[in-house]
Amino acid sequence: MATDLPAIVEFRRVTKRFRPGADERPALDDVTLSIRRGEIFGIIGESGAGKSTLLELINGLTRPTEGDVLVGGDRVAELDPAALRALRRDIGVVFQGVHLLSNSTVRDNVRLPLRLPGRGAKRLSAARQRAAVDEILSFVGLSHRDEHFPAQLSGGERQRVGLARALVSRPPLLLCDEPTSSLDASTTADVLRVLADARDELGTTVIVITHDLDVVKAICDRAALLEKGRLREVFEIAAAGPRSLPSYYEQVKRELTA
Repeated sequence: MATDLPAIVEFRRVTKRFRPGADERPALDDVTLSIRRGEIFGIIGESGAGKSTLLELINGLTRPTEGDVLVGGDRVAELDPAALRALRRDIGVVFQGVHLLSNSTVRDNVRLPLRLPGRGAKRLSAARQRAAVDEILSFVGLSHRDEHFPAQLSGGERQRVGLARALVSRPPLLLCDEPTSSLDASTTADVLRVLADARDELGTTVIVITHDLDVVKAICDRAALLEKGRLREVFEIAAAGPRSLPSYYEQVKRELTA
């Protein structure tokens, strides 16, 4: 991973307090961090370390109390509502519990961002929307499930549908909040392969919140450790690839016989 690539996300001495003036620890405390275009960047830390707050600052769901958050060179807190909507169109988001429409097929779930106002409906004809959905379903390996409903899918397949939905509009930035926390080792590897391919084939910058250090070692170029709202260290990682993840048997043996 080249170290001279421009930043897509920058935190400049960012502090976030949800109760300004209150005598409580800030959610983020004087964080300075730069995330390069085209990398897979991990955010790790214990519960309450500030990981989710960091993601919320990137897509403008909350604003810093102090400091600046820049995405693509723009100060997020200074964007007007129209510019903020445009920013969010360029950011895909995948949550821990993927929320799919239960009464819609896989195809319709993935197509949803292209149909929403301001998400490409005016730019893409129905035929081009269908082509975009076909392409991304093939990309995540779910073309054969396009007419199935969420209840007919495994947990890993539902998560890949969520990834397809987040990637169908080809955003330059993808935010993932614990995307593998409820999955077994084999299914986790499938999801991580999609994330790695999104970076390698689509050019997407991927930011992953995770508690699983095996995930970080498998796909991340770098990872930031947050501790009680402060940035403790940024680690350079030689990503080993999704296929290096231990099997479920290996995980059980490691944990129960250590």
